[in-house]
Amino acid sequence: MFLVPATAERAAKNGPLFVVLNSASGHKNSDEERQVLADVFSNAGRAFEFLQFDNPANISSVSAKAVTLAQEKGGVVVAAGGDGTINAVAAAVLRSGCPFGVLPQGTFNYFGRANAIPQDARAAAAALLGASISPVTVGEVNGRVFLVNASLGLYPQLLEDREAWKQQFGRSRLVAFASGLATIFKARGQLKLEIEMAGQTTALRTPTLFIGNNHLQLAQVGIHAVYADAVNRGELAGIAVRPIGTLALFGLLARGVIGRLGDADHIDSFSFRKLKVAMRGKRRVKVATDGEITWMKPPLVFQVADTPLLLMVPAPADRAEVA
Repeated sequence: MFLVPATAERAAKNGPLFVVLNSASGHKNSDEERQVLADVFSNAGRAFEFLQFDNPANISSVSAKAVTLAQEKGGVVVAAGGDGTINAVAAAVLRSGCPFGVLPQGTFNYFGRANAIPQDARAAAAALLGASISPVTVGEVNGRVFLVNASLGLYPQLLEDREAWKQQFGRSRLVAFASGLATIFKARGQLKLEIEMAGQTTALRTPTLFIGNNHLQLAQVGIHAVYADAVNRGELAGIAVRPIGTLALFGLLARGVIGRLGDADHIDSFSFRKLKVAMRGKRRVKVATDGEITWMKPPLVFQVADTPLLLMVPAPADRAEVA
């Protein structure tokens, strides 16, 4: 059982808040959002500092500065933004010994929602003031952190195409679904993988491999409860699509939308703490982690991080419904 350091407990209770703020995340005016947060923290007499960025290239350096300040002053590092921002700040906080707070501002907010953090800025800020530390599992692939999911193959391409469609046609579920149809229509080829898990190696051909670390997202697409429960136990969930044609892929997309993916015949699901994936004929591969896409060199090692994230979770009275 993981024991939370006493220094982190003290910081969580009354330490200063160092808020890494993504001014480009979500749909709300960032100045208004920042003022709301400032009002809540000031009225409660809690010290705080905003560390703002508007260029994703700067988020790592800004997050590192927030961690240094929190370590020096016994404070909390807070990420204000969508899943991508939360991921980047969490990567800097992990293993630092600092508590980690979240103020969700993005579109999906799977991490915040799964941990009962309110989606409204004022409510989330108020909940942060009375929150306590609850260690949560972090996934890693070749050292890169993911809180929600990681994937390779077709799924990263779906994310890339969806973002391009949103830039052109706007953000909506209809646009996202249409872009998914277009991606599947032009999908070609299968990944040839060798998967090593629990001392056994298995050959696998699949258009995509998806690793889940968020019980809410798994439940929404209809993956069987046993794998969502495995995530709650500190494991990761793996989902592989068997080799199928384009028409069957369309069917899987539709099942995912209506939350029935786990009933499909072409899906293999499993849970694990460490998974090594070797690839035939690939010197590098696109890997998506919490919606951000990077190139990695195989083999890929997906695993539970050796230390949890010291997440600030709202008190029972402040928790939002997990949905």
